Amino acid sequence: MSNDPTAPKPSFSPESAGQQGRSHRFTLERVYPALLFAPLFYLVVRYAPPIAFFALIVVVAGLALWEFTKMTEHSSPSLSSLLISFTSLVLILTLLQWTTHDGLTGFFTLLLIGLLIFLMFAPGRLRQMISHPLGMLFGVFYIGLCLGHLLLIRKLESGDLLIFFVILVTWAADTAGYYVGASIGTRAIAPRLSPKKTIEGFMAGMIFSMLMAVLCHFWFLPSLSIVHCLVLGILLSCVGLLGDLAESAFKRSAGIKDSGSLIPGHGGFLDRIDSLLLTAPTFYYYMLTFGPLA
Repeated sequence: MSNDPTAPKPSFSPESAGQQGRSHRFTLERVYPALLFAPLFYLVVRYAPPIAFFALIVVVAGLALWEFTKMTEHSSPSLSSLLISFTSLVLILTLLQWTTHDGLTGFFTLLLIGLLIFLMFAPGRLRQMISHPLGMLFGVFYIGLCLGHLLLIRKLESGDLLIFFVILVTWAADTAGYYVGASIGTRAIAPRLSPKKTIEGFMAGMIFSMLMAVLCHFWFLPSLSIVHCLVLGILLSCVGLLGDLAESAFKRSAGIKDSGSLIPGHGGFLDRIDSLLLTAPTFYYYMLTFGPLA
């Protein structure tokens, strides 16, 4: 590699991601989408009937699945395969919304996450999977089953408040991890998967997720004890990082930087929900195991 400081650097290199690519992303462009979507999301979760929240999840999951299909080498799938995939996605979400929970849901979710972890650390297998037509099927279950746990959380007692809790804690970890890692992060957690994810950013994300969890306790969720809030802050920050790294592994195998460009300043929908895909199931089963909490 040339040592000439004026020579252009690869857009996907650790150096450009960790140095030159940092400053231009600290812009208001990252704030505007939140100002638009946050009030709408609050109104739908808090006041709209369950069918409205279901419709919102279907839309978000559908857009994320569309981005997932574009990350595979089969970026121009046939109309029939798209119809089958999106119909299967809606079917999964429908079953989660209008059927009672049983152990099979947890079993298949655990199996799916286990496969995800295996693929993360087996790049050859991951490339084979996303280049195979069945790679889209993995995306259907990964996005539909994991994101669909928000529907299960919504059906719990005070489910609307629990939705806000898991999203705020996940957001706190992501945001603190991003900005602290971009500002002072020097030690990458998994350089092969994502050179921008640093130990400093991860620790900041964990601290802020714990603080956000405790804030939620005093703000709107006193039934969730402070001890459980602290535990959840640690747990969700860890699994959220795993979800983030998983999507980074998919994008690296596909040779792309962002899953899409639908959200200005943030990339695609899959970029925004990658952590939530794992924090939502984790939070749901934590609540089933330890709730009701007081």
